[in-house]
Amino acid sequence: MNYIKHLNAVFQQFSKDSRLNPTHVSLYMALFQYWNINRFPEEFYINREDVMAMAKIGSKATYHRCLRRLDDWDYIHYIPSHNPYKGSRIRLLEFCTTSGTTTETSIEQVVEQALVPNTNNNKQNKNLNKPKLPKNENEVLDFFKKEKWPANEAKKFFNHYTSIGWKVGGKITIVNWHSTAKNWMLKGEEIKKEKTVLAPSQKRDNLKITKDKDYGQPL
Repeated sequence: MNYIKHLNAVFQQFSKDSRLNPTHVSLYMALFQYWNINRFPEEFYINREDVMAMAKIGSKATYHRCLRRLDDWDYIHYIPSHNPYKGSRIRLLEFCTTSGTTTETSIEQVVEQALVPNTNNNKQNKNLNKPKLPKNENEVLDFFKKEKWPANEAKKFFNHYTSIGWKVGGKITIVNWHSTAKNWMLKGEEIKKEKTVLAPSQKRDNLKITKDKDYGQPL
């Protein structure tokens, strides 16, 4: 029995059958879960309390009525038991079978298979977010040389971020050190421009004080 094909076929039938209500569908899915737990035998025994809890059915009358309706409408075969020590028997009709050998695919196996691609995606995302840091100081020197920046600046950059664990603000780990190095260069250019603008103003005598004074004259 192919688990996925069977469920697809059942859901298609559900969508066409106007006699069903949510309680019928919920009860069928609870019985299907029982079938799955028992590895899809031809028949299996059920416990009323467990099935009602799984299907979220609170009334025994509703439970028995839905069981009979599912049996009448050829979704299941319901064989009630009058023995209090032995549960009723259920046979779920296969809506879609596979040719050749029969495969027993449980919900746990399908979930496990479905998780494999997600696990691979998580690994890929981790690789993308993995910090890209320089191997050594020489790599930083080569990069600064390529950007036509002095080696002294490269050493300052490498020593600074090595000392703080390659984190921005001491909290955020650097993902790509090339971008951080370019920001370092941009800041360096801004500092140079600020110094150039401030240099002439520093020479001004805003107080207009005479520098050549004769301190020998009386006040």
